[in-house]
Amino acid sequence: MTGQFALHERLRADTAEVAVWDLSLLLLMNEARWPWLILVPRRPAVREIEDLSASDRGQLIEEAAAASRLLRALHAPDKVNIAALGNMVPQFHLHVVARTGGDPAWPKPVWGQFPPAPYEAAALEARLSALRQALAEGRHRG
Repeated sequence: MTGQFALHERLRADTAEVAVWDLSLLLLMNEARWPWLILVPRRPAVREIEDLSASDRGQLIEEAAAASRLLRALHAPDKVNIAALGNMVPQFHLHVVARTGGDPAWPKPVWGQFPPAPYEAAALEARLSALRQALAEGRHRG
């Protein structure tokens, strides 16, 4: 893989940065209905999981588990969905979404069920602050 890593414009527009992990950018999806994180490996020209090295794939799984633990610590969901779709954004990224039995799309997937519901500015800052505080306290480590 040659070139520099750059976050896809759609991901940049639809998310807010939470943290930079060893492999991935940890992003918060700007969708207020669900606690929804996105991991984007900071490698150039990655479109599919097999484009990552074996060690990067292992690191990605560990980071997905850490993101899942973070959401569990903050939201106590019934289920954490982890998925890589990439139909709209070709850059490889992994969705980590906390789900509860009473959420608006349950039990269906969150994608395409409703028009976007972005956070109000104060709510976005509060969610980012809570995520960063939980990371600082190590609530993503298992």
